[in-house]
Amino acid sequence: MRVLYLTKYTRKGASSRLRSFQYFPSLEAEGLAVTVMPLFSDAYLIRLYKGQSTAVEALKGYLRRFFALFTVFRYDAIVIEKELFPYLPAFAERLLWLFEKKYVVDYDDAIFHNYDLHPNKVLRFFLKHKIDTVMRLSGAVIAGNAYLAERAQKAGAKKVIIIPTVIDINRYTVKPKPSGAKTVIGWIGSPSTFKYVKQLFPVFEKLIRQHDFELQIVGAKSDEKPSFPITFIDWSEETEVISIQNFDIGIMPLEDSPWEKGKCAYKIIQYMACGLPVVASPVGMNKDVVAVGKTGFLPKNPEEWCEVFQILTQEKTKSRNFGTSGRQVVENEYTLQRYVRKLITVLRTI
Repeated sequence: MRVLYLTKYTRKGASSRLRSFQYFPSLEAEGLAVTVMPLFSDAYLIRLYKGQSTAVEALKGYLRRFFALFTVFRYDAIVIEKELFPYLPAFAERLLWLFEKKYVVDYDDAIFHNYDLHPNKVLRFFLKHKIDTVMRLSGAVIAGNAYLAERAQKAGAKKVIIIPTVIDINRYTVKPKPSGAKTVIGWIGSPSTFKYVKQLFPVFEKLIRQHDFELQIVGAKSDEKPSFPITFIDWSEETEVISIQNFDIGIMPLEDSPWEKGKCAYKIIQYMACGLPVVASPVGMNKDVVAVGKTGFLPKNPEEWCEVFQILTQEKTKSRNFGTSGRQVVENEYTLQRYVRKLITVLRTI
């Protein structure tokens, strides 16, 4: 069986790496021949992360994808990450539908809000129903969580399957923490989402007056110099697990808005896989993954964030028990090994 993956990014893009690339070895082991054609190149991502203009690289990507569409009839199944051409109408998806070439479309973010909540009235008017159309015309929608699945169902998708953003459990192990060491509160992410952590700086300013801790940030940097210790660590696929293993507490703060409801709680799953207690905002899928009082906490305001940090820094036994329970939850519910068969079934039946 020949499968074409039309991903948004190369392997260097987090969403594509986790939603697509990490499945390829398992798919090929089951006899599926996978061809991948990313929309945006490594050069695009490098410029994006540096805050440089991506216009030229984006145009190159659109041209590559346009010509790639002439090859789709060679394949038995097509998987599209999110959409074929961002910020253009769904003309390409309509053409696939008209030529009876069914496709699977995959979502791990609420990208429909890029259009239906866009501040530009003209863009919002013309594209607010775009993703609903892409979902409705697809053979199946793979959604990363219930919020995304609900949107697909309302859009009239023929088939909706929930596959969370999961980890390869073989990559993640629990590293024992030395007793008496300074507590490390950690976060992993990207420059675009570091804004959520910055909103907690007043909490950390207060916490440092009572507890000795260090905040470690993986994947983002800042020129700010707060009164509490903060260390910025470069992200790489090879070292991300080691970086998380050095944490004592994993955090995932979010704003409570429609976009954040589409997040797939991947950070939390990574932390729990490394045996860490977690503290996260009670938004979207975070509420499904975190069992309050068993694997972590879901504080609602700055006072509660400070309170739960104090509990986890003082009560080491409780913290370790949370980590042990979290690891078990991930092993049971959020692994690549659990969901690969489900994905293969979708591809074979499309």
